Amino acid sequence: MAQTQMALDSLDFDGTVALATKVAPHVDILEIGTPCIKHNGIKLLEVLRAKFPNNKILVDLKTMDAGFYEAEPFYKAGADICTVLGTADIGTIKGVIDVANKYGKKAQVDLINVADKKARTIEVAKLGAHIIGVHTGLDQQAAGQTPFNDLGMVAALNLGVDISVAGGVKAATTQQVKDAGATIIVAGAAIYGAADPAAAAAEITAIAHGGAASAGGAKKFLPWIIGAAVLVLLFTLLGGKKPEATEAPVVEAPAATAPAAEAAPAPAAEVTAPAEAAAPAPEAAPAAEAAPEAAK
Repeated sequence: MAQTQMALDSLDFDGTVALATKVAPHVDILEIGTPCIKHNGIKLLEVLRAKFPNNKILVDLKTMDAGFYEAEPFYKAGADICTVLGTADIGTIKGVIDVANKYGKKAQVDLINVADKKARTIEVAKLGAHIIGVHTGLDQQAAGQTPFNDLGMVAALNLGVDISVAGGVKAATTQQVKDAGATIIVAGAAIYGAADPAAAAAEITAIAHGGAASAGGAKKFLPWIIGAAVLVLLFTLLGGKKPEATEAPVVEAPAATAPAAEAAPAPAAEVTAPAEAAAPAPEAAPAAEAAPEAAK
């Protein structure tokens, strides 16, 4: 299951709170986008934290310097995740990771515009980064770029960190992003630009969480399909053996009792003896039972 994150990018304070109110029940993480946090400040974080206690909140600081010093006030105010740029000095990245650990929170390293994404991902994962952000920015999206190649590369490293993906994700591509290895799926315009933001958020989350809306939902039924096939095979095999077990006694029993009937010229009183002598007939049962065993 992947988590969903809604990017709140508006500069309007009240508008941001109103939009968050609509989508919060339908997403896992509320993101205060970079323009939004720069314009509205830490007060917006405090309001959202108080209003939505059940959602995680990410503050997209995109810290470039003074990592520990810049991120600490936001963790104190209730942020669960703060971001630091992957292009920052390694000491800056470590500072955000350290302060996140101090408060039991998480640090996300954003790979936007990082030249060697593979090398930087390995480096920050060793430092203890909790989340790697595969991020195709708005300007890059306008130029036709997508996050899929970078996502595949990061996922293939198997570093044991969460992978967040942002960059034009919508309901139609959510399953593809999830299958490619994303554990956090970020949607912005696909939700706030929809006629019904709550419904759009719910649709994306249903796919991310593995609901019926998932285009690859059939995969989860594969174990049941295999199990059903095995049961059908077992019933077929058992059904094939059953007639053999019932036919043997029917044929053998008369043959075993026939001599007893011929040897009965004696008076009626003596007939009981051969009848009792017919008792060995059940002993023929082991022979009948042995037939299936020999056939195995």
